[in-house]
Amino acid sequence: MPTPSKRCGDTAPTVVKMTRTYTELRQLPTFEERFKYLKLGAQVAAETFGFDRWVNQRFYRSPEWRKVRRDVIIRDEGRDLGVEGYELQNGIYVHHMNPMLPKDIVDASEWILNPEYLICVSFNTHNAIHYGDENLLPKVIERKPNDTCPWKS
Repeated sequence: MPTPSKRCGDTAPTVVKMTRTYTELRQLPTFEERFKYLKLGAQVAAETFGFDRWVNQRFYRSPEWRKVRRDVIIRDEGRDLGVEGYELQNGIYVHHMNPMLPKDIVDASEWILNPEYLICVSFNTHNAIHYGDENLLPKVIERKPNDTCPWKS
């Protein structure tokens, strides 16, 4: 678990409480339960990295990130929140389940490359987690044999 952290440029430390883990997440069977577990509910346009955006951009291009990202995609079988039936087709994001700060990258905090704190998500699921907008979540359509072939009843 990380130690208290602060944003670059801040003088007072901000405690980052790490509570979300893959071990706990996978105990939740449904997509909805997993979403509620991860939901942050931040404000739209709330500052995360701000002027320190270059820090996370460099991190996301690193060979270490690319390797752990690949491993998480394989582990989650390319599924949104790792849930069967939510296979990702158009891009896979690997989401830090606990908010990451520039100092975590600068200090090379071990948890930011630990698959225990990462999960595959879609772009919309990622935004729903951050902003609490459940309307962004994918809708699953129950399929039945021949339901796309009206002449085969």
